[in-house]
Amino acid sequence: MSTLSDTEIERAKNKTKYSLDSAHHEHNDCIRIAYEWLDAQEKIKNPTTKTYALKHIIEKWAGRYVSTSDVEVAAVMHPDINGTYPHFNISARLTEPSIKRLKALPEAFKHSYRDRYDPSVYKLHEQES
Repeated sequence: MSTLSDTEIERAKNKTKYSLDSAHHEHNDCIRIAYEWLDAQEKIKNPTTKTYALKHIIEKWAGRYVSTSDVEVAAVMHPDINGTYPHFNISARLTEPSIKRLKALPEAFKHSYRDRYDPSVYKLHEQES
């Protein structure tokens, strides 16, 4: 489980090349949520050509709004992630992250996105530790 500081996140926001004209961030925990989701994924050599609506998948897992900008910053911060949204070097066989990853993030489950959670998008499941 990662502990990304606000200072590290602000530094990464400045380094991120956003795909949208203007970046949108509601809370730094949204970046931490996206980071945790990306961290659970199996990494592959090159960015995948498969296109997923990653922000929506992450939102439903975490029960909270997450922006494309949040996912982009999380990817910049993660040492094992490369590529550009939504084509990162993660396996097309998505891994469902453990819900324990959200335990220390107060913003998780703040919205009703979890009501639309669909576990069928995941082919693998992270083992509880």
